[in-house]
Amino acid sequence: MKLASFDDGSRDGCLCVVSANSARFARADGVAKTLQSVLDNWDELAPRLLQLFQQLESDAIEGTMASDVRFRAPLPRAYQWLDGSAYLSHSTLFRQAQGKPLPERYLTTPLMYQGGSDKLLGPTDPIEGLPAWGIDCEAEVGVIVRDVPMGVDHQAALDSIVLVVLLNDVSLRALQGAERETGFGWLQCKPSTAFAPFAVTPAQLGHYWHRGVLKLPVEITVNHTLLGRPDAGTDLQFDFGKLIMHAARTRALGAGTILGSGTISNRDVVKAGVACIAEQRYIETIRSGEPLTSFLQPGDQVAIEARDQSGVSVFGRIEQKVVLARTVESFEESMS
Repeated sequence: MKLASFDDGSRDGCLCVVSANSARFARADGVAKTLQSVLDNWDELAPRLLQLFQQLESDAIEGTMASDVRFRAPLPRAYQWLDGSAYLSHSTLFRQAQGKPLPERYLTTPLMYQGGSDKLLGPTDPIEGLPAWGIDCEAEVGVIVRDVPMGVDHQAALDSIVLVVLLNDVSLRALQGAERETGFGWLQCKPSTAFAPFAVTPAQLGHYWHRGVLKLPVEITVNHTLLGRPDAGTDLQFDFGKLIMHAARTRALGAGTILGSGTISNRDVVKAGVACIAEQRYIETIRSGEPLTSFLQPGDQVAIEARDQSGVSVFGRIEQKVVLARTVESFEESMS
């Protein structure tokens, strides 16, 4: 089944089930008001939601056109958001552009940071920033888990995945270096993450999901020009089971924790393109000694989508516009 949260004026939106073709939805607040409530009681409430989804699919209930409402992130706020780095080709290009080898530990231990999750953006919410911040998009796959015990093994980690999502991990590249040097982790360089509208169960994905890996290409465009179409199921060093194991090594994970894959990246960049502007700049630096592609500017539009073989937008479409952030810096910049 597919689940979503549409904007009904409340803080966390209203839970709904979405048809397999992503065209219609039905309110599910008779089962639970929010998706987090379902995650807290998955074994009890998920079967009731599945029954409602099946009624929508069989036309036993009419439903509403998905185009008639504004969707929020499936979880407009979450207890925890962790982002990993499952695709080593992304890190390899970054290190190569710096003239540095890839550390051997990257082969066995995934990179991971804890980001802000108190405000997660919906699929059409704007990206706010200043040009000087180096605004970038990053297309990623994510999973939402039920309660995960500390020290979980690989199979149990895979079994804890209840929903799969698509996301744009917005990054401010010009701020990353200074924060990296502090050794305290990223804060300002990682603003709110945006999500495609529909969260999909592994069972609904069928053969597109296999043991913690989404086997679908993800298309990324900037101003309607293709940036890349890498395959999310190709060139992973770590599947989601391994990412969950890493996150839960020394602590349990609460129901509703979201884990991201890191930037989708294939080794064959000629065929696949890239899923973020930074990676394109790494390639340009390696080839010509300097980056040529600019980061996102106010007015630019970013779109991210994953379609199945029949053309269905599996998770729905992320379509965001970059707007100038109204900060003290933005006023100073406009006066300079």
